[in-house]
Formats: sequence, C-alpha cells, structure tokens
Amino acid sequence: MDRFNAMRVFTRIVELGGFAKAADSLHMPRASVTVLIKQLEAHLGVQLLHRTTRQVSPTLDGAAYYQRCVSLLADLEEAEGLFSTRQPKGTLRVEMPAAVGRLVVFPALPEFTGRYPQIDLEIGLNDRPVDLIREGVDCVIRGGLTLDDSLVARPLVQMDQVTCASPAYLLTHGVPLTLAQLSGHQMVEYFSGASGKRYGLEFQQGEDVQFINLPKQVSVNSAEGYLAACVAGYGLVQAPHYHVTQLVREGRLQAVLTDCPPPRMALTALYPPHRQLSPRVRVFVDWLVDLCARPTSGFRR
Repeated sequence: MDRFNAMRVFTRIVELGGFAKAADSLHMPRASVTVLIKQLEAHLGVQLLHRTTRQVSPTLDGAAYYQRCVSLLADLEEAEGLFSTRQPKGTLRVEMPAAVGRLVVFPALPEFTGRYPQIDLEIGLNDRPVDLIREGVDCVIRGGLTLDDSLVARPLVQMDQVTCASPAYLLTHGVPLTLAQLSGHQMVEYFSGASGKRYGLEFQQGEDVQFINLPKQVSVNSAEGYLAACVAGYGLVQAPHYHVTQLVREGRLQAVLTDCPPPRMALTALYPPHRQLSPRVRVFVDWLVDLCARPTSGFRR
C-alpha cells in the first residue's frame, strides 16, 4: 500500500463526504478508493470513517488523523517543490468570475500554459460562493470583500469601477451630472444568490462613501445578467472598468458621474492554508499578480 496515496484519498473522502465523489475528484476507480481505505484502516488498526447510506464522516480517530494527513501532505508537496528541478505538474482547479476569465485571464492564458505545460487547468467560470475544501478547488478568484478567515488571501488588484447606463435609458431619463440629480432615476439591482444580500449604488466622495438606493424594476444575481439588464435600458449599474470597456466603446453603455466614481473593488485569490505552498497554486497566483498589474489588463484606467 502506498501510504501517501492512501492519505491523499482519505483526505478527499473527508473533504467531499463520500467515496464516489473522492474517486471522481482524483480520477480513480471507485473500487480502488474503497480498497485503499480498507487497507489504511487495517494498517492503523482503527476505524477512520463512519459509513451510512446517506453520507460518510470521520470518526474521532479519523478526524484527528485527517488533520495530521493534511499537514504531512502539505509538507511533502513543499519539500518536493523546494528541491525538485522539475516544473510543477498535475491538475489545478480554479474558480473565477466569468467576466474575469473571459476578458482578462483567457486572452493571456497561453502564456501561462506555455510556461507550465505539465499543469492541467480545470477552470470554472461563475459568481457563486465556492466551498474550496468540499469541492476540491485549489484556488478561487473573487471580487469584493473576503470574509472567510480560514483561507489564505493574496491581493491581486484594486479594480477601478464606473457607473453606467444605456444611451436609450439616458435619452429618456436624462444624464445625471451630480448625485442630487439622481432623483427620478432607477437602477438595476444586484443580489447575491447565496446570501440574498442586495446591493445599491456607492459613490466615493473624498474619504467617505455615499450609499444610494434607487427604485428598480429588475434585480439579477449574476454579473453578466446585471450588465445585460443595463444594456436593455433598466437603469444605472456600477461595475469594474474592465467589464464595461468594450460595451462603452461599442456605444451600448455610457459612463456617467465620472467625477464621483464608485469605490475601488478588491480582486483577491483565495486558497486553503494547506495548499498555499503547492507549486501549482504558487506559480498560478504569481502569474495572476503579474497579469493584473499590467496596463493591458483593463483593471486600471
């Protein structure tokens, strides 16, 4: 029995809550996963997992063993990364907002894959919250505040934002030149599909931020839908500059209130502590930091 491989399988079962999910995550036959865990329990002489028809959970011994496995596997990967002259290899699972992937990451991605040809990328494009441990994700890129203190946060960039509306909407409602002139206007409302939290408009005025809620007819829970509703004429929106640049250039959106822009939005890479020294994660996040700092990234005016 390969004990390190058995530990790796065991940690994935605990994190994903099932043998089948762990097997799929590791691209292993399910029967092989079952055999490895039986061999590991026989070797240790303890039961590591409670198995029911509905779920799999660690025993008290299993929970303690899981923590040691996570630490040992992280130390092993760190040691291999420090002393190996080989390039990082293996699968790297990343989640990011669809717009960041489509407009920023994918146009530059051939540079990364050319530099690290042995890394296989699995990239999910969505705005939903991701449970990195349970879903087996190595790294997630998110905009806005990061509230999960259990994850390592690597700042990427402070994104400029802009307030926009469609030309047709502004023709009907007028172009606001000051915040006082927002009376009589409406907004597209963004809400979180996970928490239900709803977001109004924010304007930076010196050191202060002014929050304004306008009437709305349409509310959406995705960044792409948010801009689509704006293009359709449902009101004002606020979005990162890179996300609306093309729409403004095409004349489908128009920037307004440029003298009092929204506050900048942080873009951050997040990953579990025990993966922070993974060579795959490290080189990818380092590349993202460099990419986001480039004038061509679209994040800065």
